[in-house]
Amino acid sequence: MAMTHEEILEVLKDGEYGIISTIGEDGYPYGFPMSYIIMDEHIYFHCALDGHKLDNIKYNSKVSFCVVGETKLIPEDLDTGYKSVIVFGNAKEVQGEEKIRALIQIVKKYCEGFEHKGKFEAERDKDITTVLKISIDYTTGKIRRM
Repeated sequence: MAMTHEEILEVLKDGEYGIISTIGEDGYPYGFPMSYIIMDEHIYFHCALDGHKLDNIKYNSKVSFCVVGETKLIPEDLDTGYKSVIVFGNAKEVQGEEKIRALIQIVKKYCEGFEHKGKFEAERDKDITTVLKISIDYTTGKIRRM
């Protein structure tokens, strides 16, 4: 069953991690798991200053981002219930205050109670960390047997 916009946002906000998929110059897809946040109706994640994912995004900024929310095994039916969302959008690097805000929000989501330490480290490490923002062009969401 298709999800409503509100249900899609709920799965995205509650998700622990998502799989971002890119495409490289060699034509191969590349998917990788990332922790992330939703901020200002965009998806943000952080990574190193260089690497395969960044090379791919520089080549082609179009990405997909998949989050699987709740899952429930239904062994008597040889089936699984789940909630899943796929986001299609474009990724780009962010700088300045937006970058710091995203890093602090990542700490807030994953290390609640350590925001002060996270703010210090975000300021300290801002020049050795890349923060990317995915604009959400469109989404699909599906609920199955929850």
